[in-house]
Amino acid sequence: MARRGYHHGNLRQALVEAALALIAEKGPQGFTLSEAAKLADVTPAAVYRHFAGRDELIVEVARQGYDIFGALMTFAFDEGRPSALAAFEAVARAYLAFARKYPGHYMAMFESGISVQRHADLAKAAETCTAVLEQAAARLSVHIPPEKRPPPAMFSAHVWALSHGVVELFTRGDARSPFPAEDLLEAGIGIYLRGLGLLPQDV
Repeated sequence: MARRGYHHGNLRQALVEAALALIAEKGPQGFTLSEAAKLADVTPAAVYRHFAGRDELIVEVARQGYDIFGALMTFAFDEGRPSALAAFEAVARAYLAFARKYPGHYMAMFESGISVQRHADLAKAAETCTAVLEQAAARLSVHIPPEKRPPPAMFSAHVWALSHGVVELFTRGDARSPFPAEDLLEAGIGIYLRGLGLLPQDV
């Protein structure tokens, strides 16, 4: 009879899946590595063949989350089609869609207290997401006179902050709004773009 803890074809990924379930239930800091091992049906000792501790497991969950997030944003951007404005708005909406569909990954990425910059693989995956939003901002920025044009990094950071705020307050937080989160985000982005002189009929 095979020893418990060694029957998984991919123990590392089984532990990630267990962590995702526990994060969704208890939050990224609300579970132990032993609980993840139990849920994955392996011995605690087997866990340490892949992860030195809980934080290392959370980092892997976050890294996979950024990979998924980056893929969703890249798909939404679609190389700037059908227009720079439509592509930019689609990328912004992808933030909300990701938070809704992948709550465990989202919490590991943004609510775990893990520092992106202290983990090279995590930083690289996060930079991919940032790059897509900056690319979308750069494409749209060409419609702004050079003297009034914010740097793409600033442009994208503003929209990232707006998207994150809507998610935290009205999707994951306790705040309530008479408007759907999607409508709040779209209206907020519209106000921001109008402030830059980017009217939909002109782009």
